Amino acid sequence: MEATAKLSMIRISPRKVRLVADSIRTKKISEAVAILQNQDKRSSEPVLKLLNSAVANAVNNNGMEADQLFVKTIFVNEGPTLKRFRPRAHGRAYEILKRTSHITIIVSDGR
Repeated sequence: MEATAKLSMIRISPRKVRLVADSIRTKKISEAVAILQNQDKRSSEPVLKLLNSAVANAVNNNGMEADQLFVKTIFVNEGPTLKRFRPRAHGRAYEILKRTSHITIIVSDGR
């Protein structure tokens, strides 16, 4: 069986979140939690929260055992980009792209 959790519109670039997501893909939950707690990336905190949410969904909604779960898939899609402008010399404007991410985690017990 599988359980999912989704996080939308997080204000971190998808490229930076994918670095964290790649490190926990196909790992057991206990191992993934240990990796996320010891990683020095800003995106590891929301991914850890989302992983705990996916485990809680699996346990409470589907009756799975938490110690048998593993991260089946995790993917990060690009959300809408906020466009801002910074003033530059000689009256010019420089565009700043503030990117957002959508993160999806699917945990499974292997059945």
